Amino acid sequence: MSAQSDSGATLAQQLGAFAEKAYADGVPDDVAASVQQRVLDVLGLCVAAHRLPTSAAALGHVRDQGGHPQATAVGVRTSVTAAQAAFANGVLAHSLDYDDTHLPSVLHPSASVVPAALAAAEHAGATGAQTVRAIAVGLEVAVRLGMAGYDEELGNSVFFEHGQHATSITGAMGSAVAASLLYGTDAVDALGLTASMASGVIEANRTGGTVKRLHCGLAAQAGVNAAQLVRRGFTGPPTVLEGRFGFFQAWLHGQFFPDAVSDGLGTEWSVPGIFFKPYPANHFTHTTVDAGRAFRERGISPDQVASVVIGVAGSTVRTIGEPIEVKRAPETGYQAQFSGPFAFAAGLLGGGGLGTGLDDYSDALAQDPERRALMAKVDVVADDECNAIYPFQFPAVVTLTTTAGETLVEKVLTNRGGPARPLSDDELGTKFRDNVAGRLDAAASDAVRRAALDLTNATDVSDLMSPLKEFHA
Repeated sequence: MSAQSDSGATLAQQLGAFAEKAYADGVPDDVAASVQQRVLDVLGLCVAAHRLPTSAAALGHVRDQGGHPQATAVGVRTSVTAAQAAFANGVLAHSLDYDDTHLPSVLHPSASVVPAALAAAEHAGATGAQTVRAIAVGLEVAVRLGMAGYDEELGNSVFFEHGQHATSITGAMGSAVAASLLYGTDAVDALGLTASMASGVIEANRTGGTVKRLHCGLAAQAGVNAAQLVRRGFTGPPTVLEGRFGFFQAWLHGQFFPDAVSDGLGTEWSVPGIFFKPYPANHFTHTTVDAGRAFRERGISPDQVASVVIGVAGSTVRTIGEPIEVKRAPETGYQAQFSGPFAFAAGLLGGGGLGTGLDDYSDALAQDPERRALMAKVDVVADDECNAIYPFQFPAVVTLTTTAGETLVEKVLTNRGGPARPLSDDELGTKFRDNVAGRLDAAASDAVRRAALDLTNATDVSDLMSPLKEFHA
């Protein structure tokens, strides 16, 4: 199918027209409600990420830049430029691997789009309703561009096949559209500029490094910078997406699916279907946590476990099950976040938050003798039933053999936090409170939660952002 519509509009022009209409006319109620939940989720993650040394480094970098006070970087008393606020909050939002996920594109769109939009909204004096609409549009653009790179036959993202981090690449584009709406600039031009700024290489996932934590911050910053530069007169090509030297040629070598961008645009929204993360770990492990919790509810204790086999989609085994010796004995909490055996142990033993919380992935618990003994009994294998469902869910079929010789099975075929098993406002509130505990006092925490979940009715974003300027270290 041609990338152009019947009217001859390019993909960027189609996205621009969609963005302007949704911003002017409003978005469906379920989309607006979903956006408000994502704002709460992202801000809680920004607070929680202050525990990381990389967060201190990023915020130190922001403070050193100086500039006009325009927007709030979470945890920084003095306002900073909008672009630097977007960068800081984007880094914080993505650093704990606890942010939301769209499937099957495996994007984390809110960690860039929400920080970009909040920074632009604060700078521009936008209303809460305008902010919600801009975020909704930005998320939709990011997801649709990500899905344009999803190959159904391959069962994977072409971005990832090329070693590219689609989250930051398409997140920058979505951030640009969101910011352009709030600044009153042209979304097509913003896309045209941002395509020259969007980037993200995922080699660090293989061999180490903390650079991935910067990706959503750089994407959010790029989006804000692009919108501001358009306001000063810079322009971009209308064929920026599908053109001979455009976005899809540069990133996907021309292998893209334009229908994913344009089909149902404006009538079918992806936003409510983006998966929240209930647990602070690699998303592939979540259904294993649920299986462990289910065995716990059935009365199984660690001393009754003889062996466990975690069946998952074959594509995920290398992430959470290989090499098995390492996955059975993680040295750090970060390694534990990517361990199927640890996920099972965490679920069986129980934890905080919504089942497991940030404190359940500490270095000490990764090396805990009780967990190590349990993890030594766990294998991770490919499962045909899971292969048939992946990547639309990250299922697990967990088979447990007891010391008495009984075989028990728990199948968790859908992810908690997705459309099949959504998290309620109360559950997201629990996650938020768990994330801000020890940093925000109860009054500030409640103020942010109320402001986020009623953002559409706010005159501006000051009630949302002002309690986040300073908190306990």
